[in-house]
Amino acid sequence: MKSILCALVIASSAFSADSYFPPPDKKGGWRTLSGAEIEKTTGIDKQKLDEAFDYVQTTTQHGGLLVVRHGYLVYERYFGRGDREALPELASCGKAFTTVAVGIMLKDNASQIPNGLDEKIFTPRYLPEQYFPLDDPRKAQITLGQVLAMSAGIRGTSPMYVNGVRKPLENPAQDGPIATTDDVAMRQTLACAPGDCYSYATSSPHIAAMMVRKVAGMEMEDFMRKKLTTPLGFGTWGYAMYRPHLPSGIDANGRMLHTPGGGSIAVRSTDMLRFGYLMLHEGKWGKEQIVTSAFAQACGRMVKYNPHYNHSFNFNVNEEGQYADVPADAYWKAGAGGHAIYVVPSLDMVIYKMGGNEGQYDPALTRLPVKYTYDGSRANWQLPAGGVGDSTGKTLQMVVAALSK
Repeated sequence: MKSILCALVIASSAFSADSYFPPPDKKGGWRTLSGAEIEKTTGIDKQKLDEAFDYVQTTTQHGGLLVVRHGYLVYERYFGRGDREALPELASCGKAFTTVAVGIMLKDNASQIPNGLDEKIFTPRYLPEQYFPLDDPRKAQITLGQVLAMSAGIRGTSPMYVNGVRKPLENPAQDGPIATTDDVAMRQTLACAPGDCYSYATSSPHIAAMMVRKVAGMEMEDFMRKKLTTPLGFGTWGYAMYRPHLPSGIDANGRMLHTPGGGSIAVRSTDMLRFGYLMLHEGKWGKEQIVTSAFAQACGRMVKYNPHYNHSFNFNVNEEGQYADVPADAYWKAGAGGHAIYVVPSLDMVIYKMGGNEGQYDPALTRLPVKYTYDGSRANWQLPAGGVGDSTGKTLQMVVAALSK
């Protein structure tokens, strides 16, 4: 299989899509191929993608599978509430968007962050003044790179990792939307000294989002609209901000006070592909460099800030061969409910595994319009007994296996 993948890498260079960037969907969207053109131009066996799609249907109540190779949208199928116009809450996939927002901030506001990713950010210069003095003096040593890599020591979910060794985490932190409120994020205790462990902490990227807010002088969502989603041609998108059950961090209407940097973004499927395509092109969109190529490249590999686990800046990476028969440069971000966006640079490929349970498609979370009709076909769907295992990895393996050249 290794020799086959090497051949695929060589073949992919002959079909480079470096000069192609899709217009917004309302202006035509992604270019496509049909029939025999798919395999001839992209080397993809569509029947094998159908098999991957059939598998994806067994893993989540709603969703779909989309594949872009050489700049062509070669596969797009949905089931249940899955639809091009659907806006499900994508859970932790939102962390990857926070990462890119930070990358834009670093590029556009470099003078305010002279040490870049090595900047120690737990100061009133970068975070709200009401949280100082710090509740733990060790937090003063936390760098921006550690926050993005989740190696800052901020307490997250169990387990944690120390130099590749899995260890149980005592007293794991609250996760989910509550962890993306300022008070909870800033007051999370440390599971270890900064830099000494990896702990998957949803509060960690939210702290990065708080920094974007402070440096840019606007909510991260507004910053992203101006600097990211508008240049990329996104359609309707937003965040699942309406969380009336939260004990704090919401207004009188139950809306979160600030952009939740740890997740909850809601994005159309073909726009998720745009996001992945930006990363595939190392932060470039058309003639504009949205984030530096160095920052984009770092998202797809192990970084010095996290020697503990295969997690870069809110992406998982395959550099050490976590998934067999998948190129080492593949990286991805998954979210609860079965969502995952994948980037495979050596294969010139972006994949989106759309997922989601019934609650994640509730428009009350976003108050964004629903522009399609659901036929009720998955109303009685249930997860198979015993679960489905690692559907994130298996989906990636099946799509890669669909390449014949």
